[in-house]
Order: sequence, then structure tokens, then C-alpha cells
Amino acid sequence: MPSKEFDTLPNIYLVGPMGAGKTTVGRHLAEVLGREFLDSDHEIERRTGATIPWIFEKEGEIGFRSRETIVLDDLTSRRDLVLATGGGVVTQPANRSYLKTRGVVVYLYTPVELQLQRTYRDKNRPLLQVENPEQRLRDLLKLRDPLYRDVAHHIIETNQGAARELAQQILRVILSSGSH
Repeated sequence: MPSKEFDTLPNIYLVGPMGAGKTTVGRHLAEVLGREFLDSDHEIERRTGATIPWIFEKEGEIGFRSRETIVLDDLTSRRDLVLATGGGVVTQPANRSYLKTRGVVVYLYTPVELQLQRTYRDKNRPLLQVENPEQRLRDLLKLRDPLYRDVAHHIIETNQGAARELAQQILRVILSSGSH
């Protein structure tokens, strides 16, 4: 049974690069809090009836980002939610505003080497379907890391501990900071 002290917590939004563990950690965090867990990428697929690679192929990244902003606006308007976001969500100013003003944002910082380990077989990541996925991850992190840091209320390094431990660490950091 979740503690009453969790009732006052705002929504928690997890941001970070692909392979950071946002979905896995988010599920554990939602379970501890007794809250609904959603993944914005899964929600986009559910609402469109199409996979993200298909949307990228047919509409390009611009079309996908437009859909992502609409879904994010809706999801961040809900209450009692833990939300894992797509890696590129921070590239759109409107998304950064929704995240930062409607809940507590936690950046799951993950080194490129670990991202590569976690994503190298995943064909469901359109931005990694290139000749040199490691270089693509380095380029994306270089562009997005300042945006993740700008939107984040807290930064957690994911190279230490399992998902369940990271969820507990996130909760401790949020509770001790008074971000609620």
C-alpha cells in the first residue's frame, strides 16, 4: 500500500536518451507510488495504430514530433502519473515547457557505452538504423544533454544499480528535495 506522503507528489516525468531505462525504472516507480505508468512512445503508437518506425518513415521526424507534442500535452495534463518520455521529447520547446511546469522531471543520465549495450539489437529505434549507431548516440547526446539538464529538476546516473534501486533513489531524491 503506497504511503500517504506520496499523495502530495506531483506527476513524475522521466527524460533521457534511448537506453536510459526510462520505461523499466518508470514501471517500478509507479508501482511503489501506486500510480498509473505510461510511456509516451507506446501511447503514440496506441493512439495512431502505427509503430514509431512507420511514423518516421511516412511522416519523417517532424511529423512524429508533432504527434508527440499533442500526446505529451494531454498526458502531462493528467494527475497521479509516472511518465517515461521518448529520447527526443526535449527537442521541442513546447514539450520542455509542459514537462517542467506540470510535474517533477528526472533526467536519467546514461553514458553512450551503456546506451549502446541496451539498444544495439533494437530495430524499433529509427534514429539508430544507421551505419554507425555509436556515433549517432554520441551526436544525439551532445545535442540533447543540455536540453535534458535544462528541463530536469533532478539528475540520476543510471550506470549504478538495478531499475528497482533507481526507482527508490529517485523517490528519495524527490522527497528530500521538497520538489512536491
